[in-house]
Amino acid sequence: MSAPARTAEPALRVAVVPTPQPPLEERPALRLVRPGLPVPRPAHRPGPPPRQPHSAAPVDEFGPVRNRRGELPPVAQAGHRLVRTTLEALAGRRPMVHVRDLASPGIYAALSSGRRPAWCADGNAPLVVGRIRVCEPVDGIAEVSAVAHRGGRAHAVAARLEGIDGRWRCTALQIG
Repeated sequence: MSAPARTAEPALRVAVVPTPQPPLEERPALRLVRPGLPVPRPAHRPGPPPRQPHSAAPVDEFGPVRNRRGELPPVAQAGHRLVRTTLEALAGRRPMVHVRDLASPGIYAALSSGRRPAWCADGNAPLVVGRIRVCEPVDGIAEVSAVAHRGGRAHAVAARLEGIDGRWRCTALQIG
């Protein structure tokens, strides 16, 4: 028995395929094609949609709207108000409901759970909040810190404020 006769097929060649967008890697896309056949063209892939500013929300959209720094009140005043109001509420000198508009729902729920730092809840020494220090890592987000003095001891307070619905709202709080 003899082997079947092979027909001569053209060898494969490597073709560089142009892409409509920058490649994900530094090297071009390569495909194997037969000689004489056209190089396949990739289908057009649309790019990402254009970015819109934080506060540009459609009229029919519900929910919180993030704001830029220029659309918000001074962050140092908001930070001082948050720290003082929170510490006074934890000390029992004002109702916890005063903190509700200053904090996110999760922070408010944690504060009103009943757990309070002993230094804040015990005693009747005056509570003094020192100077507020502000850092703004991103437009519309601020991190504030302060030192609170009570009964001859100092305690650190730090909070993250985010510009939501035209005001600063606390989204993270640490009381030491």
